[in-house]
Amino acid sequence: MRKSRFLLSILVLTSMAVAQDTLSLVSFVVVRDSDSKPIRNAAVVLHPVGKNGKQQRGGLELKCDAEGKANFDGVPYGKLRIQVLAQGYQTYGEDFDISDPQKEIKVRMKRPAEQYSIYTDKNNDKKEDAPAAKSDNAKPEDSKKEDGQPKESKPQQ
Repeated sequence: MRKSRFLLSILVLTSMAVAQDTLSLVSFVVVRDSDSKPIRNAAVVLHPVGKNGKQQRGGLELKCDAEGKANFDGVPYGKLRIQVLAQGYQTYGEDFDISDPQKEIKVRMKRPAEQYSIYTDKNNDKKEDAPAAKSDNAKPEDSKKEDGQPKESKPQQ
């Protein structure tokens, strides 16, 4: 009985040592792209990614401190999808391969780019230059003049 307990405890300790070798400390620094100043309270969302490239269930959300830093100790090795969200900035997303005991990821957040409208061409076919944000009360017909040509639109500020 003692021998089996001893072997069991050795097995558990060995498996714990192996598990510790496959975990990483991942640190994040979130800064503005324009001047490299830190962004406080940015949300860093971590999602495991399966072998097929699809995001798996579960995940973790971290909040950055006043220096734009966040970290998590215990990230398993493998693919990890990172999303960073901050008020007034474009959402950032990228997949990383975690394979080192420590990894630092620096994220440079950009301000939103110009937005473009949907318009119709000479054949009244809808065209889209880039995704556009629709307002709740705007109608597709509002973007055309009476002659069917698109109205000039200004980017929303």
